Amino acid sequence: MERIEAGLLIPGQGDPIRDGVVLLDLGGISYAGPAADAPDAPDAPDAATHRAAVVMPGLWDCHAHLMGNLTMDISKAPLEPVPLRAARCARDLRNALDAGVTSVREVGGMGVHLARAVAEGSLAGPTIYGAGAILSSTGGHADLHSYPLDWIGHGVAGVGRLADGPAECARAAREQLRLGARVIKVCASGGVLSELDNPMHQQFTVAELRAIVEVAGLAERVVAAHCHGKPGIMAALEAGAATIEHGTYLDDECCDAMRETGAILVPTRTIIADMVANKAAVPDYALAKLETIAAIHAEAVTRAHERGVTIAVGTDILVSTPGAPASWGRNGAELRHLVGLGLSPLEAIEAGTAIAPRTLGPQAPRAGRLAAGYEADVITLSADPLADIAVLSDPANVTGVWTGGRQVKRAQAA
Repeated sequence: MERIEAGLLIPGQGDPIRDGVVLLDLGGISYAGPAADAPDAPDAPDAATHRAAVVMPGLWDCHAHLMGNLTMDISKAPLEPVPLRAARCARDLRNALDAGVTSVREVGGMGVHLARAVAEGSLAGPTIYGAGAILSSTGGHADLHSYPLDWIGHGVAGVGRLADGPAECARAAREQLRLGARVIKVCASGGVLSELDNPMHQQFTVAELRAIVEVAGLAERVVAAHCHGKPGIMAALEAGAATIEHGTYLDDECCDAMRETGAILVPTRTIIADMVANKAAVPDYALAKLETIAAIHAEAVTRAHERGVTIAVGTDILVSTPGAPASWGRNGAELRHLVGLGLSPLEAIEAGTAIAPRTLGPQAPRAGRLAAGYEADVITLSADPLADIAVLSDPANVTGVWTGGRQVKRAQAA
């Protein structure tokens, strides 16, 4: 058993608690609450007590990519060997842990395979809920437009699986399930980091999207829909997608539809903010699209929050160069961006903890909260993120990380 004592306990859902205690036992949380009500520390040789300024649930990143790319130019992925790119991801996973990320919904990349390495203990990393390859129509956002069509087909290590027509879409979804996908990712609209398509345009038809949602549902999986333009958003919601990723052109009608269907918005402001601040790192073909959507996306996130749409934290991080724009280890910056767009610090933390597992639908684990019976994914901090949400942007402020009750990061000795 381990005991974490903190000046402030942020439970993920509900009011913060001053002078709190969390007890970890057998991979789970047995108590989380006021120190005055906590059971006495056990008289056992392996019991440990940790003290910290703040304790809270481990963070989730509900939209990230483990591709092993050194830049944001996804079209370069097929030019490097898959084992090389997978090896780079080992450092990405370590950087995520150090940033306080204990769970990742990986929505296109090598996550379905890396999840097994983490689960068996071969790699240190967050728990990964992978999607496998991104499902895309021919010429769609996850197509690599500069390559011959017959080179792309069934996906380049998770970049894109092209499918056209309901039957082929159903088959493509089943292929990802065969790989062990915990969520299915589709491109319902065009995107920014793709060469020829327009973010405003709908790509899959409603019939194609319904086929994917139906197949996913048979296996108790949900569909995450990449959407920028309103037509794609509305089509994805009509088909039954559980989450809208990005949501750039969300208007009042879209927000009302999301509330009615219970769909969750994963805004991924980090990727857009990083590209705006580092335009030299953005491929030329994406710059014009980025400049068109950046301010509109910010307005959409604020609108969604004001109209009561449920929001979960996701970054769209995909780069394996430490410290580079959109690179692993910068995951906590998304909460700062959300606060800048209207969420309170407590709402942003809830979006990155208690709400986040719901993006997996029936696959959701009992995680994201400090409460008895929940998984022991816990982090400690050196400062209060409710006073300054930017605390979560710097991995140096994360003094301890536990996944499944096992400590995987400790504060450095002074």
